[in-house]
Amino acid sequence: MTLHAREINQDVRELGALLGEVLEAQTSTEAFETVETIRNSCIDYRRGDAETRDEVHRALNRLNPETQDIVARAFTTYFELINLAEERERVREIREGSQEGVLADSVEEAVRDLADRGAAPEEFEQVLEDVLIQPTFTAHPTEARRKTVKAKLRSVARDIERLDERRLTDRERKRIERDLDAEVTSLWQTPQVRDRRPEVTDEALNVQWYLENVLFDVIDEVYDELEATLDDVYDEDIDVDTLYEFRSWAGSDRDGNPFVTTEVTEETLERQRETVLPLYRNKLKELSGVLSQDASNIATDALFNERLDRHKSRLPGVATEAEERYPDEPYRQKLRLMRESVVRVSDVRQGGYENEAELLTDLRVIADSLRENDAEVIAEAHVDPLVRKVETFGFNLASLDLRDHRKMHTDAIAEAVDRQGIDYAAMDEDERVEFLTEAILQDNTVIDMADTEGLSDDATRVLDRFRATADWQNEFGIDAIDTYAISWCEEPSHVLEVLFLADQVDIVDLPGYCGFDIVPLLESEYALSGARRIMGTLFENEAYSQALEARDNVQEIMLGYSDSNKENGFLAANWSLYNNQKRLAGITNDYDVEMRLFHGRGGSISRGGGPMNDAMLALPNETVTGQIKFTEQGEAIAEKYANHDIAERNLEQMLNAQIRARKNAIEEPVEEIPDEWESAMETASDAAREEYQDLLETDGFVEFFEQATPITVIENLNMGSRPASRSEDRSVEDLRAIPWVFSWTQARCILPGWYSISTGLDAYLENGGDMETLQEMYENWPFFRTKLDNASLALARTDLEIAEEYADLVDPDLRERIFPRIVEEYEETVDKVLEITGQDGLLSRDWLEENLERRNPYVDPLNLLQVRLLKQSHRTETERRTLRLTVQGIAAGMKNTG
Repeated sequence: MTLHAREINQDVRELGALLGEVLEAQTSTEAFETVETIRNSCIDYRRGDAETRDEVHRALNRLNPETQDIVARAFTTYFELINLAEERERVREIREGSQEGVLADSVEEAVRDLADRGAAPEEFEQVLEDVLIQPTFTAHPTEARRKTVKAKLRSVARDIERLDERRLTDRERKRIERDLDAEVTSLWQTPQVRDRRPEVTDEALNVQWYLENVLFDVIDEVYDELEATLDDVYDEDIDVDTLYEFRSWAGSDRDGNPFVTTEVTEETLERQRETVLPLYRNKLKELSGVLSQDASNIATDALFNERLDRHKSRLPGVATEAEERYPDEPYRQKLRLMRESVVRVSDVRQGGYENEAELLTDLRVIADSLRENDAEVIAEAHVDPLVRKVETFGFNLASLDLRDHRKMHTDAIAEAVDRQGIDYAAMDEDERVEFLTEAILQDNTVIDMADTEGLSDDATRVLDRFRATADWQNEFGIDAIDTYAISWCEEPSHVLEVLFLADQVDIVDLPGYCGFDIVPLLESEYALSGARRIMGTLFENEAYSQALEARDNVQEIMLGYSDSNKENGFLAANWSLYNNQKRLAGITNDYDVEMRLFHGRGGSISRGGGPMNDAMLALPNETVTGQIKFTEQGEAIAEKYANHDIAERNLEQMLNAQIRARKNAIEEPVEEIPDEWESAMETASDAAREEYQDLLETDGFVEFFEQATPITVIENLNMGSRPASRSEDRSVEDLRAIPWVFSWTQARCILPGWYSISTGLDAYLENGGDMETLQEMYENWPFFRTKLDNASLALARTDLEIAEEYADLVDPDLRERIFPRIVEEYEETVDKVLEITGQDGLLSRDWLEENLERRNPYVDPLNLLQVRLLKQSHRTETERRTLRLTVQGIAAGMKNTG
């Protein structure tokens, strides 16, 4: 059976041709021919038909500012369209693989794998009971495209899908092609660059779009696939509990973002609730259209009748209307009442559901009644999917995590208790722990949280946030906002400070009640190496142990990938994270506490990115409790969750990996790693860290970075609501990890993803190691293989010829001291990686190589134009806009920012 009418080359060719027609129509034939000359010259060089890029440079030299802008817009728009063509190709591969039964990493594959390994039904049920996957969407500013542009691109994507998946008449095809022409024309006429920095609300709305328009629709399809496969493979019924929960930082992450106020967080909570409730109301109305059974054809049981009568008594007016409209149709009467109770959740009128548990109970009672009336197929097709949606999204769409820097809490407490003659600031760590513990355990409050007179603005904001959170939990439910992450947490007191502040507003009432998961974010080497000191002190602390018991003895711990990489380099950072995860597992195991690791991953390789399913399977077995949480950021969100088929595929791959990883951990709780492998990594890691830090500490390196990348442009790009740097200092340490990686990616020198790997591996080899051991490690150790594969991707996407163009912007003496060193490390790392993997090229998958070959000739003009503009000391407004546009275009071409 043919599922599709097209293939990627046709999409690329026709979209490129359409863009050319629009460009010529909207500008001029001369402008079109200029773009074509540049495009063909770049293709000629990449193919080897031209020895140099001289023709490209000559063409760019002839451009006036207005034509430069057209060229930048043309190649940027091209990538926006080609990304859609590649998205469509991914969908084709998913659908065809599913149809042919060869789709790797699927839910079906995971079920059959465990069954083949002899997993009995009760064992599989235990694995599923342990599994909880929590993708957490953040507002980190790595999404370079405007919301308006994204909306237009989704329209183009729908047109491509219609052309690909439907049998069309000539007239229908012409209409779609006309719509496509209109949308691309509108896209061309729409500014690509934001004229203002997005507000926090914009970022929250962006995250909400994916939850509302994609994930809400696909979540039950993943469950359906799992349950159908379980039915095929096992004779016994296997219960499937909640496997996914979606969370968000957008609108609630205060760390480093002064624009996240209590007003913004409250608006986010309200908007998310007002978004999800109508979705349920519409689904209940659809269900009413299906459940039209007459009372004479079914027999409702006592439980259903009891709940129907009770509901009628709560909403007598609606009950009368339902009885008149649906006489002798008990399901429809009940559904009409349920719709009204959903409407009244946030209403001043009585009769609304108190929480999602009440709605779930009603839905399950209906499902059970259908099954008793031999209508199980109706329950499976129409009621069970809605149950899964409510279980997943609740009445809040996504739970919010609060986060702030630990210094904010310390300073706020110091100021607040100073008014009572308590010098908290002067206390040492032991004294702070003792003071906070006693204050939490005593009945009386220590601080009047409403009295902020005389406090600094920061302290006032902290106290106001905790008071507001208590109100939010009362209004929206505890699950709406039940997690508080502490960035740069380094001492036990930093955790107890949050517990103390929560206690002062009755979010915590010990023993027995704690409305927060308090999550230490361990980022610094000091914190990670002192994990036992921090967590052990907390687990033995009388107040914290009570809080933990009230949270089912689950301790969430967050690991920061980004700053660790920026501080230590790729190899050392990943080895440190691997070891520290094992260390944390040992600590929590010693105290009989269940650990949930929260992986603070970014979209890029250097910030923990790469295929999520591979990363999950490469985690140390000791850490795989079944529960896992990880951040989803920026353009990675759009790539994973903008398309229904791709979103479902990503969720399936996560579940596949987590089921298999949990089973592995049950069978082998402690992963046995040969001492020789660990010793090799220790030696390589130490040498790699030393080389990486030596590069960053080289005199003039910051100046080199500023001159050889467009960092100064990126800092003013209006990408996100949060500042790019933590202060006004010009240092690598002060710069946030996202613009650090973004800048290197723009210059096509993805140094954070590979620098010092070769130096590290050489140190191992020179210290008595051998290449055969490294090859064995790659073949048999998921951790090492995954990290080397990810580094290979960063190496493949690095283009030193283009990077050299940027390096030529640097003062000559400084350039000669730093750039050759980078080139040498790159070349040696490529050689080492290829020797270890035994592959002919850096990219092991043909489609990745094709993707890169297709993109490179079109990214080159944007890079070369960007370099020209960066050379200019003075730029017109048009040139400044074009420079910002080249950043957008390169990001689209590389499909990555930070």
